Amino acid sequence: MSENELAVRFFDRAIELLALVRDEEAEPISRAAELVADRVAAGGRVFAYGAGHSALAAQDLVYRAGGLAVVNLLPVPGAVGVEAPATLGSALERVDGLATAVLDHSPARAGDVLIVISLSGRNALPVEMARHAGESGLHVIGVTSLAYAVDTTSRHSSGTFLKDHCDVVLDNHVPVGDTVLTSPDIPAPFAPASTVVISALLQAVIAAAAGELAARGVEPPLLRSGNVDGGTEWNERVLAENADRVFYRR
Repeated sequence: MSENELAVRFFDRAIELLALVRDEEAEPISRAAELVADRVAAGGRVFAYGAGHSALAAQDLVYRAGGLAVVNLLPVPGAVGVEAPATLGSALERVDGLATAVLDHSPARAGDVLIVISLSGRNALPVEMARHAGESGLHVIGVTSLAYAVDTTSRHSSGTFLKDHCDVVLDNHVPVGDTVLTSPDIPAPFAPASTVVISALLQAVIAAAAGELAARGVEPPLLRSGNVDGGTEWNERVLAENADRVFYRR
């Protein structure tokens, strides 16, 4: 099979997953968007945490042209994406107690929304993050692949998964192992699709939340691209108006 054929197969598989998520997750997307809109309309804040490569999808929501200005990254030192050494992030995901300490020292407060993203949803860090957030009065939106709860075991001491500690669960439908392609002449499965699907899923939530806010007569605090005329001035206004709930700007 040629390289181009494999590329086409990946696009086809990614499109299939996107269509599946669009059709199967419409109701959870609406509920997640309503949670976000409720908090934004009330003057609250939204936070996003991603485990491992799921941090890419969390960061995609923060300070993003066309995104909500009040979405903040909740970083875990040593586990933000693939910092060097990249393997440290994987190890920290399995440490009990870390998420509680991070959340307790963050600006997140009761009533705020926390989006927790973990493809497997099985490791201690995302499970504990969601559980402790709920216990602290935050509204938790979990993004995960529910297939892992069927085909794997939890690595958290409670034996639970991320899905068990969320107000709303968004199933990204990505298969266990993340990869979506195989080939007879390639010894391992390949072509991970989770970043594509999860990012699209969360941008759909933000789009729906913006629509919900507009329907309520509330102007969504959206950012514009700084590379279009007037974009910088627009963003300065939006950031100034929401300074008490923006934590990525010093």
